Amino acid sequence: MIRALTGFATRSPWKVIALWAVLGIATTILGQALVFRVTQPGTGEFLPATYDSAAALKVAEEHFGVKPDANPLTMLVARADGAKLSESDELLIDAEAAKLARREVAMPKTEETPPFTKDHSQVPRVSPAMTAPDRSFRLLSVELTGNPLDPGMQELYRAFRDQARAEFTEAGLRTGFTAGLANSVDTADAEKTRSTVVGIAMLAVIVLLHVLVFRSVLAALVPLLVVSVIGGAAAGVVVGASLLTGVRLDASTPQLINVVLIGIGIDYFLFLLFRFREQLRARPEQTGRAAAAEVAGRVGTAVTSAALTIVAAFSTLGVASFGQFRVLGPAIAVSVLVMLLGSLTLMPALLAVTGRKMFWPSRGLRREPPEGMAGRMGRQVAKRPVTMVLASLAVLGALAAGLAGMQTDYGPGGAGDTGTAAARTAAEIARALPAGASDPTTVFVTASDGGRLDVHALGGLSKALAAVEGVGRIAPVVPSEDGRAARIDLLLTADPQEQQARDLVSGPVRDAVAAHRPEGTEAHVGGTAALFADISSAVSGDLKVVFPVAAGLILLILLLLLRRLLAPLVLMISVGLSFAATLGASALVSQNLLDRPGVNFMLPLVLFLFVVALGTDYNILISDRIREEMEKPGPAREAVARAVRHTAPAIATAGLVLAASFGSLAVNPNPGTQEIGFATALGIMLSAFVLSVVLVPALAALLGRSIWWPVRPRRTDRTAVHTGENRHNGHTGRADDKERPVPVG
Repeated sequence: MIRALTGFATRSPWKVIALWAVLGIATTILGQALVFRVTQPGTGEFLPATYDSAAALKVAEEHFGVKPDANPLTMLVARADGAKLSESDELLIDAEAAKLARREVAMPKTEETPPFTKDHSQVPRVSPAMTAPDRSFRLLSVELTGNPLDPGMQELYRAFRDQARAEFTEAGLRTGFTAGLANSVDTADAEKTRSTVVGIAMLAVIVLLHVLVFRSVLAALVPLLVVSVIGGAAAGVVVGASLLTGVRLDASTPQLINVVLIGIGIDYFLFLLFRFREQLRARPEQTGRAAAAEVAGRVGTAVTSAALTIVAAFSTLGVASFGQFRVLGPAIAVSVLVMLLGSLTLMPALLAVTGRKMFWPSRGLRREPPEGMAGRMGRQVAKRPVTMVLASLAVLGALAAGLAGMQTDYGPGGAGDTGTAAARTAAEIARALPAGASDPTTVFVTASDGGRLDVHALGGLSKALAAVEGVGRIAPVVPSEDGRAARIDLLLTADPQEQQARDLVSGPVRDAVAAHRPEGTEAHVGGTAALFADISSAVSGDLKVVFPVAAGLILLILLLLLRRLLAPLVLMISVGLSFAATLGASALVSQNLLDRPGVNFMLPLVLFLFVVALGTDYNILISDRIREEMEKPGPAREAVARAVRHTAPAIATAGLVLAASFGSLAVNPNPGTQEIGFATALGIMLSAFVLSVVLVPALAALLGRSIWWPVRPRRTDRTAVHTGENRHNGHTGRADDKERPVPVG
């Protein structure tokens, strides 16, 4: 199957290129235009209905008209001269709020507005909330409906903000906006330049690496172009599948897909390029098309094995109870399959068309390069495998020691940037009101039989909640229009995004609700703090299921692909050590250097999947080459040295590219995204430079051909064909390869 695809691609390269150009570009455009229609902005919608905060969201939707894509905002209004608000000022503010609540806000459309963008024009919901105790400002509740990540929705918010600001300014009042969409838009505006610079810098690093390695313009630019086409098509396929199935994507999924595909796509192209160059050097009489066919068939097997491990790892997220995981896993798995298809068709087709021109103007094809650092490393690994194994284990063990004191932070990550207008507004509110004023915790009460609710019977519950330590203020009971439910807003003294608030809500607040709710009623606690308290429970349970299932499935795939028993175990143990080291190092940096309460709750799972799956990519590549070299006559240790010499440059370059891709997330203002970017980049570097270049080859040198037990590689009588390799014609090729030392000079 693999050789059939690569063979067709190299026999009919122009057809393959034309097909990818048409379908890839069309799918990319459609995916970018429709992505915001299939993303789910609300994290709470991914929680199973059995959780308390999920039940609270359902009550809010059914009885209070809260829509799943509602964007609640807090609007601050104060006198422009800084004086205290009078009663007439409050009346004026409420009158202006009523005008805003009756007027439709039209969504601006510019030349930059993407096609197929949904028109979010709407009449906002605006209502008075409260006045600060010191009468320095009055708060209004605002609600806009739509996906907050949709550029059209962000433009609508800007139009509403500017309109409201202008009208209140005419009345001698100033305004401020915070929470939800206000935070997102202000942060996006503040980070627009930084994001552009980071993106350009990342591309520049990737191009520079390719230029330094291949000394070629085409070899530097073609991989980026190809991966962009395939990656865009993959994202479009995921969006299309979401539209057809009705499954909503998490807001972070498109960004993660983009980062993953850039990294692994360039990795796979690099594997092909290095082997293609090696083939052209060894067989100068061979045509470019023939070399491409031979190389693509051989490398395609390793690439397919690597991609299937990633697919298997992420597919296991389908068993998670937390919907954000359950959607993310299959989405990345599908996109990786599309990238695999492109790696087996479009990439070989381009090699067949360009041939030796792919490496223009480099003259490296005319001669065998010197041994270089990779060759020296290969000889050292083969000569001193015990030392190399112990050194690798020492590095990994030292980093893994950070696991001893690791804590997990289940917060949403925070805004990250305290210099935005939304952050300054939130700080102004917090100086006069409890920290939770702009994001209250809400208790929803309904009658158990679905009938009408006696609101007067909720007085005891309100008093009990007010007595809970950490609750700064209780808002009056608000009945629903249908009379079947009521809500009580709690203003916590702790920031709703901090662990203290989550502990308060999941403990004392819920205990008070359970003990003092009236007979014949049901009560549920909702809001940001309650939501993330429940997410912590869901994630903890999912990790206990996903980790062993993913590890077992990856091991099974390695057993099937390698058709050996010992080698897959060696690979899995080494990757497990890398995962522990990466997570431990991340905990040390987050908790000790950055003084954060713990690592982001998503980090262990993301690291496990990315480091184990992507790290296995490099292990498969080096293992496949070691097995190939061990099929040739000569000692196993010399085979290991040759494998490292020829494969280490590809792994090192691919590791740097993938680390740069993930590392770009480390400059994101969101602390959780920063952690994921840093930790994943570190894990990839450890996988590439410690595991695949040192630890796995050293173990192979120690075990010799026994690593392929119970079926050792079949050694042929042919000599090595690559220029510069050591030849051992006439060697007996006995199983015991360790008695013959590796030459060091």
